[in-house]
Amino acid sequence: MYKLAPSLLAADFGIIKEQLAKLDEAKVPYLHLDIMDGVFVPNLSFGLAVVESIRKYTKMVFDVHLMIIEPERYVEQFAKAGTDIFCFHIEATKDAKATVDKIKKCGMKAAIAVKPATPISEIKDLLGELDMVLVMTVEPGFGGQKFMEDQMEKVKELVKLREENNYKYDIEVDGGVDNKTIAACAKAGANVFVAGSYLFKNHDLTAQVQTLRDAID
Repeated sequence: MYKLAPSLLAADFGIIKEQLAKLDEAKVPYLHLDIMDGVFVPNLSFGLAVVESIRKYTKMVFDVHLMIIEPERYVEQFAKAGTDIFCFHIEATKDAKATVDKIKKCGMKAAIAVKPATPISEIKDLLGELDMVLVMTVEPGFGGQKFMEDQMEKVKELVKLREENNYKYDIEVDGGVDNKTIAACAKAGANVFVAGSYLFKNHDLTAQVQTLRDAID
């Protein structure tokens, strides 16, 4: 079953409580939270305090995408803040296996993200332990970029590996997802879709969510 994951980075923080309520009304299952440190990626975003403060306003699954170096340093803190899925970049840690183990020990689901230039082979040995793999369809760190359709080959590869090995992970795509590109993602085999700029540019969030659902269906 597919899941939509609106990206909080594109929200209007002045009316964030209202926007979260609209997403809940639209029965959106996931909320994608991009954490940037200004080191792994050039930009800064928000951190633990924001995750913790909005947790009380919604029951959506918090899909936290950490674009930071040494993400293992913050596993316990994000668990306490209300994170459900802890996603880190394979390029940002020296011991991915230990990080995955730590995430699960803290009661969260473990996910790994890969940049456009990173092959799936870099995470192949960990696939059996993951709850989700995030395929970046833009370079991480900036909103509003153009969707990279060639990344669908990675999605297809992940589908094949999952079937061959009876793995259980979801496949998430993030970057340039809108009502035109989401169909290609679904066709390739992705089932979790992060959408930011496209969703929040329309004040009628409910209607905008429905356009994505219609495009998938």
